[in-house]
Amino acid sequence: MRYDSITDVIGNTPLVRISPAVHGLKNIDLYAKLEMLNPFGSVKDRAAWNMTRGGLATAMERGDSIVELSSGNTAKALAVIAGLHGLPFKSVTNRMKVPEIKDLLLLLGAEIEELPGQTECLDPTNTDDPLTRIHRVLSESETGYLHTDQYYSALNTEAHIAGTGPEILRDLDGHAPDYFIACVGTAGSSTGVATVLRGHNPAIDVVGLVAHKSDFIPGIRNIDEVHEVGLFDPATYDTIESVSADEAIDGMLTLVRRCGMLAGPTGGGAYHGAVRHLRKVDAELTERRTAVFIVCDRVESYMSYVRKRRPELLNQPPRQNSVAGLAPAELTAATVIDVESAQKWIAEDHPLVIDLRGPFAYAALHIEGSINIVDELFDELLHGGLPFGRSRPVLLACPVGEKSVRYAALLTRMGHPDVRSLSGGIIGWRDAGAPLVRD
Repeated sequence: MRYDSITDVIGNTPLVRISPAVHGLKNIDLYAKLEMLNPFGSVKDRAAWNMTRGGLATAMERGDSIVELSSGNTAKALAVIAGLHGLPFKSVTNRMKVPEIKDLLLLLGAEIEELPGQTECLDPTNTDDPLTRIHRVLSESETGYLHTDQYYSALNTEAHIAGTGPEILRDLDGHAPDYFIACVGTAGSSTGVATVLRGHNPAIDVVGLVAHKSDFIPGIRNIDEVHEVGLFDPATYDTIESVSADEAIDGMLTLVRRCGMLAGPTGGGAYHGAVRHLRKVDAELTERRTAVFIVCDRVESYMSYVRKRRPELLNQPPRQNSVAGLAPAELTAATVIDVESAQKWIAEDHPLVIDLRGPFAYAALHIEGSINIVDELFDELLHGGLPFGRSRPVLLACPVGEKSVRYAALLTRMGHPDVRSLSGGIIGWRDAGAPLVRD
């Protein structure tokens, strides 16, 4: 096949059947939509191209830059598209979490601007947050930017209404599947595909997958974060279920090793969530059914992610003092303290208050007297043992209180006698009207 432009290659990705010998389902044919085979490597290629192509001529005439609040696959695709058309691209983000993506963006000539958001992602309801203010400015006209606005642009969803959904129907001989399972990030792909498939099969079971609150899975938001996305509508999904980072990696291993699909952890999470959901209904079926899930991107960009969480997969020794090894009972036993009790404790016992957020979020607003040790660095410090003495109590705080409770449990296991996690994190502290200061 011959094409005039690399952008002509976007879409028409294959739909591949997963062998029943792998997933074990007896009455359901399970298919993977391989969006990882888009030319820039992910499902975001479709949205990036659909959000830019209508404005490229004007942007090139005026010399505008393309800009997006993204630190992942959308930024990567937009950086390629910008370069193709001689335009600069700027990625605005609170925090770059995947080093391979950051390096690739720099290689593509992107400018990365990490700005002081109060939380780890855009929260449009918080009008005081710097990221929210920047988002509002970028959304105005005549800014000198082509702002693609992936969290709110209908063009994101329309890319999948026009492409991904109809392709699934075509490859299933015009029949919509009985089940559609998709991870939820910006919600563009899951919303667009679900709209098309439900139009052909109103009885379809649509499952949205989010990350466990305490876990980071690239490309998947947790249940609190998805409600901050303008494209997210709970009515799109019949069920919303969560997957953990370990489950996503386990699913990724199955796709990589058993299916020959070099999928990343998002695709792994989709596979694991799909099989888990379908097993609940498989045994009761009397007729064959069909299910589809999306493999969003490729594994190569996430080797540091895998190395940190599952070093044994890369023939490395298990990490000592790691939250990955915590038992559920240890998490349940961790001490969690509410805002009012924390204020009283700070005033009376002067615990060491450690803020685990990124440095920009800390600089924007933090608890007076707290110190900032970003969670990745804190993880490394604990790897070598207790980084501080046992005599002083410790209060841990993160954005919403999910990461801090895991580290509180780990420190307790390591022998610290009095470590507590702030319930609701810095967001809960702020919402309770407790004082915060800024650098």
